[in-house]
Amino acid sequence: MRLRLLIADDHPIVRDGLRAALGSEPDFEIVGEAADGAEAVRLAAELHPDIVLMDLRMPGMGGVAAIRELSGPGLDRTGLSGTGPRVLVLTTFDTDVLPALEAGASGYLLKDAPPEELVRAVRATHRGETVLAPAVATRLADHLRRPARGQLSKRELEVLRLVAGGATNREAAAALFISEASIKTHLLHVYAKLDVRDRAAAVGEAYRRGLID
Repeated sequence: MRLRLLIADDHPIVRDGLRAALGSEPDFEIVGEAADGAEAVRLAAELHPDIVLMDLRMPGMGGVAAIRELSGPGLDRTGLSGTGPRVLVLTTFDTDVLPALEAGASGYLLKDAPPEELVRAVRATHRGETVLAPAVATRLADHLRRPARGQLSKRELEVLRLVAGGATNREAAAALFISEASIKTHLLHVYAKLDVRDRAAAVGEAYRRGLID
């Protein structure tokens, strides 16, 4: 039985390269191509691929949102209720691995992977195995080893809520009756725990994780 593949990438050159690399395999059939996440979801419903090769950073609906849609209940080839296709991420960046896996991706490869590695990854994904590029596996391991990641203290949450409300360091210090230096220290701890570099990113990540509302 041939594996039905759908390619989702906003760059035509990349899609052409993937078609060339995978289309010559006797057990692969490329059934369609999509230029963004929304088109990938629509084509998956029409074409019923076994595997979607998904880029992440695309215009309109990005890859993570599309993976979330594809990983939910779908239709099998008989039209009966079933599960959606497996999704193998193929992207340039190794920084989006957690959101992609949380959304339901089966694997995560980088675009510099050699063709033979990509072919193996597609077959492994179809077998139900999780495929991770070495750099991605390292990042994931570092994430799991990092202590207290995302577990903010009561005071850190208080500071973050004030910052999210638009308070300056001075205003936050006055509201909490502590020094500006203490506010800066708490913010540095927040940045480290949320793995971000600035106030705006900290607020955005905290919203995404449901730490503040």
